[in-house]
Amino acid sequence: MRISTRGRYSLEALLFLALLPEGRSASTREISAQTGISDGYLEQLFIPLKKAGIIRGIRGPTGGYLPGRDPELITVGDILRSVEGSLAPVACIASGSCPSESECLSRHTWDRLYREISSCIDGITLADLAAAHQNQEKPEFAL
Repeated sequence: MRISTRGRYSLEALLFLALLPEGRSASTREISAQTGISDGYLEQLFIPLKKAGIIRGIRGPTGGYLPGRDPELITVGDILRSVEGSLAPVACIASGSCPSESECLSRHTWDRLYREISSCIDGITLADLAAAHQNQEKPEFAL
């Protein structure tokens, strides 16, 4: 499994929003200035994130974006799946069906790997990442 630039940048933008004071929004221009991600690319990334309820937009001259729900309830898995799609290591696991499943010698390996990946990314919240950043800790997990 390889996380694309879309996944990495989405996580970076969400972490920036999570670090803002509660209730404060940020424009794509502000997020771009702080993260180095172009505001046009951020707009593209925010489409699936908004659809998934991970971020919400506020219109108007003082509007912008903020997390769509409490950062304690947004996992790394939520963010990555919304922009990457399935994170299954092989197509047959992603689709849930395989014509060769009964003969497949490695199916168990791929299933187990997918469960482990999912368990890891679903166990890390945006609040966890924000707390680690604020405390300047090195997280106990790698992204």
